[in-house]
Amino acid sequence: MRMDREMVGSANRGRLNVEVRRHGASAIVTPRGELDHHTAELLREPLEACVDEISARVVVDCSKLEFCDSTGLNVLLGARLTAEAAGGGIHLAAMQPVVARVFEITGAEAVFTVHDTLDAAIAE
Repeated sequence: MRMDREMVGSANRGRLNVEVRRHGASAIVTPRGELDHHTAELLREPLEACVDEISARVVVDCSKLEFCDSTGLNVLLGARLTAEAAGGGIHLAAMQPVVARVFEITGAEAVFTVHDTLDAAIAE
């Protein structure tokens, strides 16, 4: 897999670090750490920027996401609605079991395109 290493941006607030990079016509957003009420804005802002700027496909690489509560889930759901309204989409990749469980319990997994790996999400 060849990745475009051009950084679109990154941010860090204690328990959550968010990195954004471009890959062709898509953006890859990688949150690392805990996504909750205190850190959700740190993910919301780059997701919204990606949808506004790229409006095609945004892949959220969840492989480094250790925790996600309902606030984090709502950030992802809101980004999905905005992306779809703009003709794009939010794809989730490589969810850790603890995060996948939140999506399973809430039924949110049914409204996202979920990929087992980042490579699979990029290849689609």
